[in-house]
Amino acid sequence: MDALYTAVATATGDGRNGHVRSDDGLVDTDVRMPAGLGGPGGATNPEQLFAAGYAACFHSAVKVVARRDKLDVDGTEITTRVSIGSNGAGGFGLAVELDLHAPNLDKAAAQDLLEKAHQVCPYSNATRGNIEVTLAVV
Repeated sequence: MDALYTAVATATGDGRNGHVRSDDGLVDTDVRMPAGLGGPGGATNPEQLFAAGYAACFHSAVKVVARRDKLDVDGTEITTRVSIGSNGAGGFGLAVELDLHAPNLDKAAAQDLLEKAHQVCPYSNATRGNIEVTLAVV
């Protein structure tokens, strides 16, 4: 791959109960194990950060495909849910749900847009075949 951009971040402290910072300082936050996983909560966590990044990237892919296909995507939203759980082999795995809200498209056009964006998005391409990703028009 010919890299167009490289993001750099460093984690310190105690992993999921530590701190993350990007090299430019734009991301500079504590991370905590969520209460749902038995942690203290009270700060963001890796799954939230992944969900936010995937949502933003996927929404950009929706916009790219919509421009190409001349679709009205004003007011669109992508909601991403990232779940973590046991993978059954002693480790952990992730699952992702991507929901597209497209108020100016009928359901068939929105579904087609969603599937095409899933082929364009770098996050989708990176995770394809590695984690379960569910697409839905809402």
